[in-house]
Amino acid sequence: MEVAAENIKKFLNQNNTSFYIPPFQRSYAWGRPEINRFFNDISKIIESERNDAVKDKVEHFFGVLVLKTETKGTAAQTMVIDGQQRLTTTLLLLIAVRDCESDEKQKTDIEEDFLKNRKSDFPEKIKLKQVASDWDAYKALILNEEQKPGKVTAGYNTFRDRMREKDYTTDEYLTALDRVNIACVGLEKGPYKGENPQLIFETLNSLGKPLSFADLIRNYILLGMEPADQSKIYEKTWSPNIEEVLKEKTSHFFRDYMQYKESKSFKVVSDNNTKELYASFKELVENKFSNKQAFIDDIERYAPWYHWIIELVSSKAISPDANKNKKIKELLRNIFHDIKAEAFKPLVLGILEYHQDGFNKKKLSDDQLIEALNVIRTYLMRRRVMGLTQGENKEIACLCKDINGNDKGNGYLLTDARSEMLKLLSERSRHLRIPNDSDIRRKLESLNFYEDLNKYCRLILGKIEENQSPKVSVDFRNEKITIEHIMPQSIDNSNSWQEEIGENWAEVHKKYQHNIGNLILTEFNGELGKKSLKDKKQILNDSNLRYRNDVLDRATWNENDILDHQKEMIDRFLETFSLPPDMQNAENYDTNNAATDTVTISLLEDEEDEIKETVPGRKPEKLSIEDESFDVKSWQGMYLEFLRWLKNNKPVEFNNILDQKEGAFFGNYSLVATKQMMADIIEAAPEMKDRYKRLADDKKYSKVQIEDENPIYIFINQSAGAFISRICTAMELADMAEGSVKIELKPE
Repeated sequence: MEVAAENIKKFLNQNNTSFYIPPFQRSYAWGRPEINRFFNDISKIIESERNDAVKDKVEHFFGVLVLKTETKGTAAQTMVIDGQQRLTTTLLLLIAVRDCESDEKQKTDIEEDFLKNRKSDFPEKIKLKQVASDWDAYKALILNEEQKPGKVTAGYNTFRDRMREKDYTTDEYLTALDRVNIACVGLEKGPYKGENPQLIFETLNSLGKPLSFADLIRNYILLGMEPADQSKIYEKTWSPNIEEVLKEKTSHFFRDYMQYKESKSFKVVSDNNTKELYASFKELVENKFSNKQAFIDDIERYAPWYHWIIELVSSKAISPDANKNKKIKELLRNIFHDIKAEAFKPLVLGILEYHQDGFNKKKLSDDQLIEALNVIRTYLMRRRVMGLTQGENKEIACLCKDINGNDKGNGYLLTDARSEMLKLLSERSRHLRIPNDSDIRRKLESLNFYEDLNKYCRLILGKIEENQSPKVSVDFRNEKITIEHIMPQSIDNSNSWQEEIGENWAEVHKKYQHNIGNLILTEFNGELGKKSLKDKKQILNDSNLRYRNDVLDRATWNENDILDHQKEMIDRFLETFSLPPDMQNAENYDTNNAATDTVTISLLEDEEDEIKETVPGRKPEKLSIEDESFDVKSWQGMYLEFLRWLKNNKPVEFNNILDQKEGAFFGNYSLVATKQMMADIIEAAPEMKDRYKRLADDKKYSKVQIEDENPIYIFINQSAGAFISRICTAMELADMAEGSVKIELKPE
């Protein structure tokens, strides 16, 4: 490795060298703020050159370029491993300088010295070959052709805008670039330890804001190949068949691909866990594929299937049968867009592979695919009605091994997709149980359906309507089709509904206004409003939905009518999202695998959303912090115990948290208060005195008799989920390791 100091002007003025940005690099990303900062630095140098007192004294360090050069005869090609943003930005400045210059000779000099290279192998002899996504826009600027939209063009135009504000000459800009210094790190050609471009790239990008998961994977696959092979694979396969298909979901695709292949849960993609996921990804590729091309061939198959999962409306046919194709796409849309069941993506990816390519020369038929997806939708709808999501994020991915036949050799769904899928979902754990008919009936009888299931109620009512009229597709997503409260949401003396309901109208209204027994789907919600039952029936006569009959067939709408309609609606739900007879009243989970043991959650290591799904209905019984353990009886007690440990073991970090005036650790109330702060709080809101406890002994502020000198009070009127979020935030502020805090929860 060689390191040399250089100025950017001299570096770019190498007439025998061309530069290329390898395809594993990201597109140009600098925006107006970064470009303005660079232009301001250039301006400072120019202004200093105009001032004799500081002339030749102001310089600017522009960072490091990491390069690897290959010589071909008298010409050279240099790969830009790191520094593409700075290099491209400088050249955009030079293009703008050229275009602002009126003297043709100077324009030609800039072009020949910096923008083009007569020995270059690149099209039009352009000195810097950009990544494919930026190439057309960059080339158009070099060649003075019509501008193409994008970050590159926007950067150029920002420079043009700033240059119009100044009276700087071309010579002054070039002199300024003489004062812009860089450190050039050249990698040796030989395969010496530490000179591997891939390792260098990963090390450079381990600092600051990390590359995305997809960026690192692209780097891993392409870096190390010959330049021609890199370009060929990227431009012919990787870009058009993966990145352009999946776009911003590419990182999510790789994570779900890993979950399917490994049949295990991996953390949700984020800046915090990219390196961890990347290490697991490399291990998968090295263990399961003979070479990188085999991996590329594999993911190229999965990308269009994943696109069917993530695309709201896909134009590509999944089945040649138009009717079945429509059913499959609607089920996928229900699962992943209406219900938003992210946990099922790897499992469904495997089911789609089974349908498209098959295993052991056997494929799922269209009908089997529809059955399997129908089961997943039924499973999700029943669990959402019950408010169940616990276990899905971690455990659904573990079912993938049963889809591709690893356990049986023939694939799990070939005989009876419906029964096999139901069996698969009900045998893994108590957390994945499928609510039976009795569970659903009891829940819907008392549930505030309209508000508690707000995200799903139009979907549910739409599918019930379709089930009643199989040949009719209900556009429940259409804004014109809404949920109507037959008994209005508000009742006053000005309408007839008090009389309609009867003497106990207030009680009935409070109890049933949002119950499924008082709701229908209609196209006339805006017209119905608070109208009388008679007027509503007249309007509903013109409805195209069968729900109209639920009202038209009744002469009254009182408590008995609502309860009758409730029973009808629950029966319809159970028919629409049905289970086989043997499961309708069964427990539907493996009692031998029931969650009767203590559950342990590991903060910052386990996903916070998953933790919050595990918490409801449970209480903590032990808190472990590093090598210490504490018995606890409540979420409040656990929270206070953690803060005491932090105060005793990390006093500097604890005090830093106390000093925080804003941020995630603090909300509408002062979550941590001093004696004076408490006096101010109680003066403004006396009821708050019972919502704070003294950290030293867990006593409520209102019960404290003797004050210590500097008491600390903690706001304790929070949910279990909020306590967990506060602890996670405190761990991050205190730089505590993932998994250093564990909470054991009592059995349900």
